[in-house]
Amino acid sequence: MELRARGWWLLCAAAALAACARGDPATKSRSCGEVRQIYGAKGFSLSDVPQAEISGEHLRICPQGYTCCTSEMEENLANRSRAELEAALLDSGRALQTTLATQLRGFDDHFQRLLNDSERALQEAFPGVFGELYTQNARAFRDLYAELRLYYRGASLHLEESLAEFWARLLERLFRQLHPQLLLPDDYLDCLGKQAEALRPFGEAPRELRLRAARAFVAARSFVQGLGVAGDVVRKVAQVPLGLECSRAVMKLVYCAHCLGVPGARPCPDYCRNVLKGCLANQADLDAEWRNLLDSMVLITDKFWGPAGAESIMGSVHLWLAEAISALQDNRDTLTAKVIQGCGNPKVNPQGSGPEERWRRGKLALPEKPPTGALEKLVSEAKAQLRDAQDFWISLPGTLCSEKLATSTASDDRCWNGMAKGRYLPEVMGDGLANQINNPEVEVDITKPDMTIRQQIMQLKIMTNRLRSAYNGNDVDFQDASDDGSGSGSGDGCPDDICGRRVGKKNSSSRTTLTHALPGLSEQEGQKTSAAGCPQPCPSLLLLPALTLLLSAARPRWR
Repeated sequence: MELRARGWWLLCAAAALAACARGDPATKSRSCGEVRQIYGAKGFSLSDVPQAEISGEHLRICPQGYTCCTSEMEENLANRSRAELEAALLDSGRALQTTLATQLRGFDDHFQRLLNDSERALQEAFPGVFGELYTQNARAFRDLYAELRLYYRGASLHLEESLAEFWARLLERLFRQLHPQLLLPDDYLDCLGKQAEALRPFGEAPRELRLRAARAFVAARSFVQGLGVAGDVVRKVAQVPLGLECSRAVMKLVYCAHCLGVPGARPCPDYCRNVLKGCLANQADLDAEWRNLLDSMVLITDKFWGPAGAESIMGSVHLWLAEAISALQDNRDTLTAKVIQGCGNPKVNPQGSGPEERWRRGKLALPEKPPTGALEKLVSEAKAQLRDAQDFWISLPGTLCSEKLATSTASDDRCWNGMAKGRYLPEVMGDGLANQINNPEVEVDITKPDMTIRQQIMQLKIMTNRLRSAYNGNDVDFQDASDDGSGSGSGDGCPDDICGRRVGKKNSSSRTTLTHALPGLSEQEGQKTSAAGCPQPCPSLLLLPALTLLLSAARPRWR
């Protein structure tokens, strides 16, 4: 194929040189008015343009027939053609980035609104129903919602552990409030905590919330992170500069026809595709992992529905909390007897009052809000847009040729084939770097892939793995948690003073990192503080670690 392509170009070149050697008057006497008009429109000095065609022996990119382009003009137009293609790539990437960023904001706002509405319902209803059992522990509930938000936004904390610690601390506080006539020192409360799993003082609510919340939150946050990672990959790849061989090929494609006096001939479609398939060979290698990512994102939206879905769980956290407190009130006497049996009789508090019925205000009856349909609309639109974007990388050459480079509408003998006006004969290359070994238009070194793009392929693989784990209900960051007796997993999420006293000793300094902070900071840049190029609300996310530290310094411990 390579010998055939070279033979075809040699025939074209020989024909062009023969025309020059013949001294064809029609060839030599053509005016350069059209080239002058195009060159001036690009902002270059018209003094560079000759009045009539000159010999083209000085040309380094275009065929060396009679020409209206000097060496300086050829260099200027080559630089301009490269800049125009790079701008077209940025425009194409920017359109997809905008789509992904719009999706991200829509889903993020919806999930945040579910949590906010749940917390608002709790703050409005709990004081009147549970009285001081709630009001004296209001901060504990606020801190729980704060941790849920931190987890959703990408904080490196173990959600199941955080929930377990919340229930343990809440049990200590409420047990003391329900028994003001008893002295309950820390060691007695530690004994209470050790028996809590067997006693189930809050009924089934903690277990059900733990199982459902872990799956719901990890599905929601991994989906939104996927949107962020996808947009980040598009942004970085769109900024990859074109190589020298690509610049030469694009110049030949776009402007050499003008230099040779055939400005009306538009590039042959297959010729244009070969040039851009060579220029964008590395970008096409993103295709497989890009498709895997988008397929995984479409798949995980199935986890948004049903009684255990993100829509239901994130919007009804307060209902689980209400059920738990009610269960504790109902089982107070039985619980107290079992605790005394296991931990012994506590001392009487001479200054404490007897148990009072004022703690029991009744049960909370809050109807679950039916779905508004907002999430269904978001998911429907996202699925359609993600499917449309699946072939983005391999369709770029064809899209740019038809939309930006104004190729001819058909392969015929009236289009520009790189040497003259005529039919383009070489076959169109396949997609990707390996398929460019015999590209007749762009010399591509298939042994030297672009490292920026290889890094982005790895980011796509990592995010796809996270989505697949989330689909199975696993948080990939903690599924290999070390068994060190603390149950802390591979990372924590907030300082001790925010989350309350921990069951085991933790390194609070490790609880401030946003390992996968939305919207889509990749592993490689997850700890950077630059928000450039991130869709909103990226800057606010990067302030979360500092805010966490400030809150931890300002708050007393709430045991």
